[in-house]
Amino acid sequence: MLGEACMLFLMTAKHNPEGCPLQNEKAKKATAEFTTKMEGLLKKHGIKIIGAWHSHGDHSTVAVYDAPSMEALLKFSMEPEAVIWAAYNVVETKPVMTLEESLKMFLK
Repeated sequence: MLGEACMLFLMTAKHNPEGCPLQNEKAKKATAEFTTKMEGLLKKHGIKIIGAWHSHGDHSTVAVYDAPSMEALLKFSMEPEAVIWAAYNVVETKPVMTLEESLKMFLK
């Protein structure tokens, strides 16, 4: 179970077929560099991935991050490898909460 101090963020990313790393060498290189350095960058900013999923047919990715703050997530997203990767994707990140946390708000 997630701790009380965590902040969850839902990240969605989508690229067009022309920018797909399976078809575009620049996007492939950017994706490879970002994903190979991701673990270290996440650790640097105190962020953990709860889960991540990719839909090849839809050219989209969703991930849930546990971060100490929005500022930490912003700093992570400003790392050079993340910025280059984001150039090939439309990325949206928003704070989310668990169903348990949401129910607590309604049942007060």
